[in-house]
Amino acid sequence: AVAMTAAGSGWGLLNALALPGWAAIAAGIALLDLAIYFQHVMFHAVPALWRLHRVHHADLDFDVTTGARFHPIEILISTAVKCAAIAALGAPVISVLVFEILLNATAMFNHANASLPQRLERWLRWLVVTPDMHRVHHSVRYEESSSNFGFNLPWWDRLFGTYRAQPRLGHAVMTIGVDAFRSSQELRLDRLLVQPLRDTPGQYPITRRQAAG
Repeated sequence: AVAMTAAGSGWGLLNALALPGWAAIAAGIALLDLAIYFQHVMFHAVPALWRLHRVHHADLDFDVTTGARFHPIEILISTAVKCAAIAALGAPVISVLVFEILLNATAMFNHANASLPQRLERWLRWLVVTPDMHRVHHSVRYEESSSNFGFNLPWWDRLFGTYRAQPRLGHAVMTIGVDAFRSSQELRLDRLLVQPLRDTPGQYPITRRQAAG
């Protein structure tokens, strides 16, 4: 609805630039992905947002279900951010549809408890965020969880210096999750819903990295 309103009203950067149709579609997909990258960074940088986002990181197992584990308030905020980005960009309707399909598909793919053959992994991670890439982001180690923020495209992490190729201890022995929530009892639905109100946000990853530097 936002994309259709923007198109009808001529809102947004891409409408102002009057790009050819194919270029506007491609730019819309890429720029929406960039917006989600920055949103993800902010969920790690702002204490109140990290309280919400750590529900996603508190999963003790890294698998497809992790890709669907988000606090309802985070989902609402993410939806508002996407709507604002669509309006500001004037992203074509087809861009928004393709982007949402890709976002949901890659969220399942890159949270999969799977590893690709090394040769395929080496090439594919230039095109899309792979499970091995995103697993690093779910490490309990702060310098690793403050890397690899991308969901669809891996280019933003490389461009902005947040790319990390491998976990320090290797994928086989790295620890997934959040230090403060190591008990399986914390994975109950009632505890996850109130988790943002419990304890303190701690030294959330980006602040830790800056302090350590």
